Amino acid sequence: MPIVIKPRLLLAAVLGLGCTLAHAATPTPAESRTFDKIVDDTIARYHLPGIAVGVIENGQIVYLRTAGETVAGSGQKITPQTLFKIASNSKAMTTALLGRLVDAGKLHWDDPVTKYLPQFRMHDPWVTANMRVADLLTHSSGLPEGGGDLMLWPEPNAFTRADIIHGLAYIRPGYSFRSQYQYDNLLYVVAGEVAAAAGGASYETLMHREVFEPLGLSRCQVGAWNRDAVGNVAQPHRQDHGRNVAIDEDAALIPAITSAPAGGIRCDLDDMLSWARNWLVPTPAQLAWLSPTQRQILQAPHMLIPVSTQRRAWDNAHAMAYGYGWRMADVDGEWNVWHTGTLNGMYSMLSLLPDRRSGFVFMINGEADDARTVLGEVLTKHFTAPGDTHDVNWYADALDRAAKQHAATSSMPDTSTQRPVAPGEVATWTGIYRDPWFGNISLCPRDGKVHFAAMKSPKLAGTVMRIGKRHLVHWDDSADLDAWLDFHAAHDSQPITLRMAKLDPKGDFSSDYEDLDFQRVGGCR
Repeated sequence: MPIVIKPRLLLAAVLGLGCTLAHAATPTPAESRTFDKIVDDTIARYHLPGIAVGVIENGQIVYLRTAGETVAGSGQKITPQTLFKIASNSKAMTTALLGRLVDAGKLHWDDPVTKYLPQFRMHDPWVTANMRVADLLTHSSGLPEGGGDLMLWPEPNAFTRADIIHGLAYIRPGYSFRSQYQYDNLLYVVAGEVAAAAGGASYETLMHREVFEPLGLSRCQVGAWNRDAVGNVAQPHRQDHGRNVAIDEDAALIPAITSAPAGGIRCDLDDMLSWARNWLVPTPAQLAWLSPTQRQILQAPHMLIPVSTQRRAWDNAHAMAYGYGWRMADVDGEWNVWHTGTLNGMYSMLSLLPDRRSGFVFMINGEADDARTVLGEVLTKHFTAPGDTHDVNWYADALDRAAKQHAATSSMPDTSTQRPVAPGEVATWTGIYRDPWFGNISLCPRDGKVHFAAMKSPKLAGTVMRIGKRHLVHWDDSADLDAWLDFHAAHDSQPITLRMAKLDPKGDFSSDYEDLDFQRVGGCR
């Protein structure tokens, strides 16, 4: 009896085989020395705990480099099979999944979100009715930058995807619908739920079935998995007095996380290079996996992004835009499509030059904001401006000068005189407060101080302090940005209210305290 292979399984087999074959070209000794110096200089300048780097030229992998350890001091070396959190580079995988569903006729980009999620609501009913699937992906919904991110981070927390869909209705817009670019994460979580509704399975199941398996991304992980069974997992780090210290280390059982469609996937260098080559030099089987039409839509400009002074100066850029899960700009006269990933102690970048069929990817398991900017710039210049003589240290020095100028004009207050408040000093304000999307917090006496605790986000906990006449919360976890607490007395039968704001107005947008609007709902127990 003949063996019958279903077309879907045949496609998966062909694609999987294609991704496991060697696609590496042998670099010249001069090329290897050039790339090694770039990577070595970046590691040395920024004291990175670990890094994995791959470079593609004309469709071929010409350089692979790993250095450092999965956990500083552990002796466990990073390899091309080490898993990193790719953070917002997950967004392009989410949009590829949606593109697959469009190819299959299971959804359309112009479909209203409410077709798949009838419970979906934005603050403005007109926006609710007119929000398309495509609008979830372009950061132009009206949500303020980072709006609602406190439902995603810090992790772990108890917010569900249903909580996010419910909470969106209470987040006030920061600008009018489709009028400008303001980066958000929540709507990518919603996009993952749209995919689940259209695809008839959970986002995690669909990602494995429709993306990882057919493309042979055998090490990529999403959902719940076992750290030790999978093995070789990099942990995030922060710098403490010049030392890299592991933070937020994984437990043996890694849970599924709410933020996965926006930034919760992990992959290794080998799989990220396979993912990149799928975009640069797709095989016929890969073009069957995702059609040329959908590929073009995903990486086409859909929302303009303002071009920064730095990008104009460094890259001679004139235009920048966001597609569906991808950024794009002209760099030295060449088209560049890329994205970055940022999580506490994990940084990554995937950059493509489609016309050259070239690009690169790197992942770092440490504090590396400037390191990513510098390494990305120097690797890009290798292609777009090979005669450029600016090296890692030149770009790093330029960032340092800019940081000093910023510090000189910073509105960050001096907190050196802060002191814990005694419960009696703020007795009028203590109690239980509720925000309609973030839920309950308590401001209650404990051990002679007043303690802030978020019910659904246990890492948002800290001590209420005083500077002059103002109050603030100093978080127990130093990775979070401290926040002002501004109380407003009850009047006209209205309860006491509480508003919050970042101490550093230019701090990370995911610390979106400004979107919170608490009302006192009870006393301390």
